[in-house]
Amino acid sequence: MGVALLTQVSRRYFRHAIPLAVLSLLLLYLCARSFRVVSGCRSWAQSCNPEGPPPVQVRRQSGPLEAPKWKEPPCEGPQGVLGRVMEPFRASLNPEGDLALSQYLAGWRALVRFLTPLGSIFAFATDEASAKVTALEARVHGPEAAHYSSLAAMAAWERRAGLLERPGIAPRDPARSSGSRTLLLLHRALRWSQLCLHRVAAATPGGPEAGVQCGDAYRTALAPHHPWLVRQAARLAFLAFPGRGRWLGLACPGAGETEARAALARAAATLEAVYNRTQGLLAERGLLGLA
Repeated sequence: MGVALLTQVSRRYFRHAIPLAVLSLLLLYLCARSFRVVSGCRSWAQSCNPEGPPPVQVRRQSGPLEAPKWKEPPCEGPQGVLGRVMEPFRASLNPEGDLALSQYLAGWRALVRFLTPLGSIFAFATDEASAKVTALEARVHGPEAAHYSSLAAMAAWERRAGLLERPGIAPRDPARSSGSRTLLLLHRALRWSQLCLHRVAAATPGGPEAGVQCGDAYRTALAPHHPWLVRQAARLAFLAFPGRGRWLGLACPGAGETEARAALARAAATLEAVYNRTQGLLAERGLLGLA
C-alpha cells in the first residue's frame, strides 16, 4: 500500500512538474529573445556584442576627425599691423640662405611705422634707422643695383671694388659709408627691436615693466656701440617708456591680451630668424667689425 501510494504521488508530481518546466523554459527563451532585440546581441554562443558596424567602420562613415583650424588674428594678416612687418622680413630669407636686401629694407620701413607711435624713446632709433634704410635703398635701386640684390652680392662687390672700411675706423662722412657697414648698423638695431618685442610678449604678471625690459635689451644690443652721452639719454628716456598694454594695443588692435601677446611673440620670432641669418652672413665675411 505504501508503494502504491508513493507511485500515485510521483505520477501526480511529474504530471504537474513537466508543464511547469516547459512553461519556465518558454518564458526564459522569450526573455532572452527580447534581450537580444533590445541590445542588438546575436546569440548566446558568443559574448554579447551590439549589432552594427565595428568601431573602424563607424569612424569611416562619420568622416576623419579633424583638429580645429587655427585662425590667424587680423593683426597678422596682410593688412594687419604686425603682418605688414613680418611679411617682407620673411620674404627676405631666400631659399639659397642669403638675405634679399629690397625685402629686408621694406620690412624695416614697416617696423619703423610700428615703433614710431610708441613715443619719443624710439625717435633716436627710428630716425637713425630711416636714414640708413634710405641710404641702402639708393644703392639697391641705383646704377649699381645688380650688385645690391642681396647681402652676399653686396659684400662681394664692395670688397672687390675696395669700398669696405677698415675694421673699427668710421668714415669721415657717414653718408659715404659702404652698404655693408650701413647694413651692420641696421642689424644691431634690429636685434634691439627683436629683444624688446620678445620680452614684452613673454613678460609674466607682476614682472618687470616694459621700460625695464626694453632698457635691458638696449644695454645688450646697442649701448656697447653708443657713446656715453647717448647711453645716458636713452636711460632717461626709458623711464617714460609706454606700458605693456600700450604695446599690445598697437600690435594687435581689438584683440585680447593672450592673443596679442602670442602675435607679438611670433613677430619677435620672425625678427630673430632674420637677425640670425644676417649675423651668420656677416660673420662668414668678416664684416662684424666694420663699425
